[in-house]
Amino acid sequence: MILRYHGIKPRLSANPLFTLNRSYLKFNTNPINTLSPSPTSEPQSFIKTICNQVCEAYHQQSHFRFSPSKLKLNINPYSLTHEQAISIVASLANEAGSMVAISFFYWALEISRFRHFMRLYIVTATSLIKNGNFDKANEVMQCLVRSFAEVGRLKEAVGMVFEMQNHGLKLKAETLNCILGVGFEMGLLDYLEKVFDEMSERGVCGDFTSYKLMVVGYCRIAMVSEVDKWLREMLERGFIVDNATCTLVISLFCDKGSASRAFWYFDKMVKMGFKPNLINYSCLINGLCKRGSINQAFGKLEEMVSKGWKPNVYVHTALIDGLCKKGWTEKAFRLFLKLVRSDNYKPNVHTYTTMISGYCNEEKLNRAEMLLSRMNEQGLVPNTYTYTTLINGHCKMGSFERAYELMDVMDKEGFAPNICTYNTIIDGLCKKGRIQEAYELLREGLLHGLQADRVTYTILITQHCKQADIERAMAFFCKMVKVGLQPDIHSYNTLIAAFCKKKKMKESENFFEEALRLGLIPTKETYTSMICGYCRDGNISLGLKFFNRMNDIGCVPDSITYGAIISGLCKESRLEEACQLYETMMDKGLSPCEVTRLTIAYEYCKKGDSAIAMVLLERLEKKLWIRTVNTLIRKLCSEKKVGIAALFFHRLLDKDRNVDRVTLTAFITACYETDKFALVSDLNERMSKGIG
Repeated sequence: MILRYHGIKPRLSANPLFTLNRSYLKFNTNPINTLSPSPTSEPQSFIKTICNQVCEAYHQQSHFRFSPSKLKLNINPYSLTHEQAISIVASLANEAGSMVAISFFYWALEISRFRHFMRLYIVTATSLIKNGNFDKANEVMQCLVRSFAEVGRLKEAVGMVFEMQNHGLKLKAETLNCILGVGFEMGLLDYLEKVFDEMSERGVCGDFTSYKLMVVGYCRIAMVSEVDKWLREMLERGFIVDNATCTLVISLFCDKGSASRAFWYFDKMVKMGFKPNLINYSCLINGLCKRGSINQAFGKLEEMVSKGWKPNVYVHTALIDGLCKKGWTEKAFRLFLKLVRSDNYKPNVHTYTTMISGYCNEEKLNRAEMLLSRMNEQGLVPNTYTYTTLINGHCKMGSFERAYELMDVMDKEGFAPNICTYNTIIDGLCKKGRIQEAYELLREGLLHGLQADRVTYTILITQHCKQADIERAMAFFCKMVKVGLQPDIHSYNTLIAAFCKKKKMKESENFFEEALRLGLIPTKETYTSMICGYCRDGNISLGLKFFNRMNDIGCVPDSITYGAIISGLCKESRLEEACQLYETMMDKGLSPCEVTRLTIAYEYCKKGDSAIAMVLLERLEKKLWIRTVNTLIRKLCSEKKVGIAALFFHRLLDKDRNVDRVTLTAFITACYETDKFALVSDLNERMSKGIG
């Protein structure tokens, strides 16, 4: 065995993941031992000749003395056997020193027959360890990792790295980093985590580069939880990411809806000494604006300026976009004008498009058109996205003639409408009920060589679901899958909601499970549809199961979700649970819809607990309270529950002097029909005194 041959007894790793194949530690033929007399002088003489030639070539390049020189040997490399090569490197290390030996090693690696010869690496590393040159021994192990990874044998190489440590090699973080870098390129993420842990157990602590590689590697495959874990550990170790990694992390967190986490890490790193650059600030500001955290975004803008960075057009565009999405287009336009008047930066096509989008969302199409003209005056050429944005605005307003005109302008300007442009108009036509026209436009687009995409199919599926034509919707869904387009969660949401409305919960469950199998993440809309479906179907237990499941995965329910589950509980007279959920919803700042408010209040009134109903409604804003109580009084009167209705009417008079005539008429009519004339008399007396 080679390791024993060099004075070391083999000790294989106990970890089965890194167990070394023993065949690598054996000679298949009789080796030429340069450290002891050879049976014949011919091989020994040949090896000695090569060694001398290597020494001469090395010393002729003395300027490479501290790094491996690229040897120029006057020999035919294919005349060397594997055993001769390893005997030469061992002899050189023993007699001429580590640098000469490793120079020959690098020369041998250039030859394909030696590049993946495991024993060459073992002998070279063992010889260097014997000389006490651990840096170069680590270098050899890194070469082993890179070379064997080329042919898919990374795990074998890593096993040998650990085996060499068992035999005296002092592993360095650079070797770990080499394994991590190569492994990430091969996609062996789970394996690399085990390598990292094994290295830590063996006393090799990861350095800045190690943690950076783990963070960047997981950023590339967008695994937010893993990035979060490694970045947190990295900062705990006192390492700070560089600017490029910071940008990568912020972009990932913001894109995945975790802008608050990105904000927290950014501030923490700054406190640790990190110095963000313009790109880091731009990326964070953009992420905060996309999330709607405008105040935080402007706070970072002030911080950025205070540190000497001047906001460029990209920062301004991100802020304009954020303001527009909040509906603050006038503030956005003031910032836009500031950019127009700037001597350093001017609005670009994306800036104009963002501002046009803001005006379109507010249905201010004249201003949007004005900006389009202004672009042309400034010599900026609107692109396909600019035109599509404006077309979308006109479609929302029903101005399809202008939308078609803009499509013609696009064509004349050399920007052929793409499938996104067609989708915009098709969606607008469907929403206005012009289905046949939408199909004709789609056919036109297909004739022009466009291919329907996932959005196109989702629009058509949604439209047919709205018309309760599930069979046609399913036909489009199946066709989408057949042409190789994987439906997204929005496509599934549409079908799930449609089946839930028809109380076909088995089909809804099948689609829900299928979405999970495809790796799609259910949204708030997905869970709400399922919960509404179960409650509508009278299966409140499964509705609650999905509600709890929703909370467990961090998907935040909205007032519609709460309303559905509260209504379901009320139908089964589980008022205490309904009341608890109602209070929880109010505590979270969610405003219950009128159906929810009325349902829970009415159910308590039916039970005779009008006092609890009053307490529940008291938490509402005055305007909502008045509207709900008026509706409740009318409903109670229709059920001839005039006594309870009278209590709420008097409470209504306490809060609002303007009596609703419809409510008053309903109350008086119900009192007369039930012979409760005294209640009418009391009410008239209050109103005549001017109290009401």
